[in-house]
Formats: sequence, structure tokens, C-alpha cells
Amino acid sequence: MEHRAYQPLLPTGNKYLQQKWDKASYDLHRRKVKSATPTINMTPPRTYGHLVLNMKKQKLEEEWTMKIQRENAILMEKISHIMKTAGGVDNRNHYDRKSLWKEKRQLELLRITKENQMILFRLSLCRPHYNVRSWHEDWVKTLKLMDSIARYPQGTAIQQKKEKPSKKSTSATTLGSARNKTECEENVKTRETSKKEVSETETQQNANVQPFPEPNAPEKSISPDTPENSGSSGPALLTTDKYPDSAETSFVADGSEMSST
Repeated sequence: MEHRAYQPLLPTGNKYLQQKWDKASYDLHRRKVKSATPTINMTPPRTYGHLVLNMKKQKLEEEWTMKIQRENAILMEKISHIMKTAGGVDNRNHYDRKSLWKEKRQLELLRITKENQMILFRLSLCRPHYNVRSWHEDWVKTLKLMDSIARYPQGTAIQQKKEKPSKKSTSATTLGSARNKTECEENVKTRETSKKEVSETETQQNANVQPFPEPNAPEKSISPDTPENSGSSGPALLTTDKYPDSAETSFVADGSEMSST
């Protein structure tokens, strides 16, 4: 009689059969729900025996403990021996330190000292290649040339300080004549000095001229007294008058005179 109180969802002709069919479908659904399996695996991973119990590690630990026990036994024996006997001190070391490279270093030091002595000996025998005397002579010549070329030479101011004039008032004519005389005397002196210097340089060049050395001939050291690298020819002497009114004269290295007004 229960089928009469059953209210089906859809209209039917027989409530009894409809209730029976709905109950069967519901039971099927409940069985499917109970037997359903998850799509994601949530179970714990599988455990392996060789990971849980590491035999290699256990073996190493046993060996380490055996080693410690053996060392402890040796120490116990030593301590018991010391306790039974008076004991002794064995910390003395009679070994002398020796270097394996000592002889080699000594030989190397001797070689270096010999080479230094040889170098010092060669340096002591070396003679200078530059002649200071020739340099000084060249500088003296340049000073003379500078004095001869300059309009107001350096020596004139010094001479004027030394030689104080006794009479301050002089006429223009006497000053002009005195200047001309001094200029003439200076020109003559410069000519003579230029000729002497040219002759000296020619003699030095003739004395220093030597034949070219042979290719296999040994090199000769240059003595400091012999001049080297002297000029090929004496520099040109050029003198100008101290005043613009007078004529200009110049002297060439061969002693010839050139005049220009």
C-alpha cells in the first residue's frame, strides 16, 4: 500500500511500477558512489628497505667504533705501563737540521760574486767616450762668438764699471772718434782670433783624422785626453758694429772678410 502514498516526479500510469523503478535507479547510484575511485593518487609513496636501513653507513660506524676502541686500549696499556713504572721523558730530539739546497745556494752565491767582480773590473778599465776638455773649448768658442755677434757684449758693461771716466763732460766729436777707434781695434782683434781659431781647428782635425778600422780589427778605447766628435769646420764668425751708423763686417771660417753697408 506504500505505492499509493508515493508521489512520482513525472506523471505515470502505474505508481507501483514507477516507485520500483526509481528505487532501483537510486540503489544503483548509491553503489556507484561507494565504489568510486579518486582521480588523484593521495596515497603515501612506497618505502624501500635499502633506504630505511643503510648498511654501508652502519658498517662505517662499526669500523669507527672499533678504531676508537683499539686506540683507547692502546692508551690504557700505556697508562698502565706508566703507572707500574716510574716513567721517562722521550721528548729529546738530537736531529740537526740540514738544508738540501745549501750547497747549491753557496755555489750560486759564489758565481754571482765572481760575475760582479768581473763587471766591476771591466767598468774600472773602461775609459770615457766623451772628452770634457773639447766640450770646454767649444763652450769658450761659443762665448767668443756670442760676444762678437752681440750688439752690446757682456764685457763692455764690466769694463765701464771698472774704468770710471775722469771727465764727465765730453764733446760729441771726441766720443765719435773714440768709438770709431775702439771699433777698429776690436775688428782687428776679432779677425786675428778667428784666424787663430780656424788654424787650430784645422790642425786638430788633421791630427784626429785616422783611417777607417778593419772589420775584424779589435776596438780601441778612447782616451779622455783625445778630443772626439769635434766640429767638421769652425763656426762662422759674424761681427756687427755696436752702432747702426757704422758699416757691418762678417768673418767666415776661412778668414775671409765680408762687408755690407
